[in-house]
Amino acid sequence: MTSSQTAPPTARAFIGLGSNLGDRAAHLRRAVDQLRGGSDAPVTAVSRVYETEPIGGPDGQGPYLNLVVELAVDPGVNPYRILEQCHRLEAAAGRVRTVRWGPRTLDADVLWIDGVVLDDPSLTIPHPRWRQRRFVMAPLGELAPDLADDEAIATAGGEVTAVGTL
Repeated sequence: MTSSQTAPPTARAFIGLGSNLGDRAAHLRRAVDQLRGGSDAPVTAVSRVYETEPIGGPDGQGPYLNLVVELAVDPGVNPYRILEQCHRLEAAAGRVRTVRWGPRTLDADVLWIDGVVLDDPSLTIPHPRWRQRRFVMAPLGELAPDLADDEAIATAGGEVTAVGTL
């Protein structure tokens, strides 16, 4: 890039990843690696990994590992392309959708895209429950304190424990 060229403008997109079946850390690591290797949008940051008890769904589920990934996207990005990418990550992890909020090898959710507000049956941005869930807010706060400050994290529901990095 010459000095007269400027980098194209970017927006932030945040994807939440969670797993509570099988080798949870391996499922998360593989999903992040797939985002780094096969995404149109570069991964710019990955939060620490947090362990949390399941919220909703059937009784008897094991605890989740959760993290948030930040992508640099074109400001005019088609949000459905990011949703498709999330579905590909879940399929690669062998996710089977049987019970709503049931146990899963991988859950990948579009949490936020700068400048995008969308509400339809297949995709809502911002994610409809993002501010209610500490397992989203705590890792998001590491990457985007403008979206998840200490007060927002404290008022979100659930308990989380930072357990390391990938």
